[in-house]
Amino acid sequence: MKKKFLHTVDVLVLVAFTIYVLLDAFLISRAYDVVDTQSTLTIQEDSNEDIVESIEDVEEVTPSTEIISTDQDYQDENVSIHIEEYEYLFTTIYVADVQVSSIEHLQSVFADNTYGKNITDKTSSIASSADAILAINGDFYGARESGYVLRNGVIYRSSASNNEDLLITNDGNFQIIHESDTSLESIASDAYQVYSFGPALIDDYEIQVDASDEVGKAMASNPRTAICQVEKNHYLFVVSDGRTDESEGLSLLELAEFLQTLNVKVAYNLDGGGSSTMVFNGQVINNPTTSGNRIKERSVSDVIIIR
Repeated sequence: MKKKFLHTVDVLVLVAFTIYVLLDAFLISRAYDVVDTQSTLTIQEDSNEDIVESIEDVEEVTPSTEIISTDQDYQDENVSIHIEEYEYLFTTIYVADVQVSSIEHLQSVFADNTYGKNITDKTSSIASSADAILAINGDFYGARESGYVLRNGVIYRSSASNNEDLLITNDGNFQIIHESDTSLESIASDAYQVYSFGPALIDDYEIQVDASDEVGKAMASNPRTAICQVEKNHYLFVVSDGRTDESEGLSLLELAEFLQTLNVKVAYNLDGGGSSTMVFNGQVINNPTTSGNRIKERSVSDVIIIR
């Protein structure tokens, strides 16, 4: 009887522990750092003086202070955005062509302005809270325990993963780095954003993936999100639909091949699938879905915005 009782206790402890692990991984929110939006959603004057200096050397997108805003376009004295919709391999792709006067207009925002675990919100809600003109989902850092997280010049996580990262430098250029051979501290002084998802799709105009590359155990054809550099202060935000009868979705290679036709210098794959969302002027302009049965935004940890 004693052995049976001890065995029962062991089973109950194991079950309780398993339930806790699952809750901790997927449901229990842990706030590690509440972000002061006034200090991190603008250029850090102390730590990023080189960005401020570079702003003075960049010509304005347009000399006019008039704001032009339509369903496909936005323009003010610092930001120019044009939305184009493409059909490629039975897939709808939305491309936002973005030109800014300086890199300060491209920013990262956490859900609830809080860095932590299982803290999520819809891309549209995060964008609204940040007064964003344009937004796409980010790298969903909160779903992983490791992988570099540096946002708006601030280091939040320096534990390395095996990921291939996108580094956006203080002067507005994109670089592909490998966490396995690059410490975050060694690049921090020149880093404005670091996203840890991947892989790199295009580097120096050359495709970096092949037909065998995929994210984890994802299906070959998926909704996708990518961010690209054409030249300094000229970027593309890209979201494709997928997993529906109207839009099949893309493999990583197919996405890279499409982006190469747009003559991008660097292109980087962000979190996709049900997370893939683009918001422009307060409206979700794509059709985010996880299964194809329902068009609905997935809540995410972070977004990339233009404002």
